[in-house]
Amino acid sequence: MPASVLDLYRRITRWPAGHWLFSRAVCFKAPYFSSIRPRIELLEPGRCVASLRHRRAVTNHIGTVHAIALCNLAELTGGLAIDAGLPPSMRWIPKGMTVEYLRKATGTMRAVATLARPVAEAGEGYELPVDVAVNDPAGETVFRARIAMWVSPRR
Repeated sequence: MPASVLDLYRRITRWPAGHWLFSRAVCFKAPYFSSIRPRIELLEPGRCVASLRHRRAVTNHIGTVHAIALCNLAELTGGLAIDAGLPPSMRWIPKGMTVEYLRKATGTMRAVATLARPVAEAGEGYELPVDVAVNDPAGETVFRARIAMWVSPRR
């Protein structure tokens, strides 16, 4: 049986530059996330913390971190948080996301994703909300998202 994402995280992050290497591995598996160059800082069942460095490639026309880069960071952390506690018999996919842009996003952004409740095995699909808060370097929340994840049995 293949190792879970949590097993890989725990194994790889013990090495020097392990968080960087794990972040690159995630982006290799899901290439779209490479556009924001995330750094996964913490992963545990039901919780993920990742950062996004403010650089030209994620900057909009007014000099702040682009709204879609923040959405990308939210989806990445939300997905990893759910995946880390997912029973092998279940799978997930984002079903929808509501977002709030609260203030200008400048500097390194830090996202914290938490599940509303633990992932449970079930005979049929169900919706599981994941909350994500993104803070700026001063600790101010600049963005919030609630992602509706659809969790269902593997076929």
